[in-house]
Amino acid sequence: MSGCGSSTGGDAKPSTPTSTRPPLAEDVPRSYNPCKDVPQSVLDSEKLHGQDLANGDAGGGVKWRGCAWVRSNGYAVSIRTTNLTVDLTRSRNFAEAAEFTINGRRAISTRQFDGPFIKEACTLNVEMKGGSLDFNLNNPPSNRDTGSIDSCVLARRLAEKVVPSLPATA
Repeated sequence: MSGCGSSTGGDAKPSTPTSTRPPLAEDVPRSYNPCKDVPQSVLDSEKLHGQDLANGDAGGGVKWRGCAWVRSNGYAVSIRTTNLTVDLTRSRNFAEAAEFTINGRRAISTRQFDGPFIKEACTLNVEMKGGSLDFNLNNPPSNRDTGSIDSCVLARRLAEKVVPSLPATA
């Protein structure tokens, strides 16, 4: 939406539209490294193994840095720091957004995929300075151990175990 800005010599200049979305940090928070800082006790309790890098960059400067794990006969999850904040995630109006608090930090879970597999995936973001800790969980119903559990329920349970390991300053 453009309006008229300043004029010079009687010629109106269009004004620059202002964005209603919160700003995006230039880089991901560096105070927590999911590949090293997720407690082994949490991974063991969830039967997660097979750590792989899960870094990614998207258009518009969005970044993710972290690792992915899988549970045999269960879900797969990427745990990554991102420069996407809880507020920015909310502003994107994803399906089934739910806001809550984990260990004193704001959090939001969303369904970010369309189509018949929308219930299989859940993305949960937990507030950090300069972004968030992102849990991207995929749980097809064919998984013997976890397939009958909603992916957002699993993501929240996992986040509730991991988030206490974040430094207070993160």
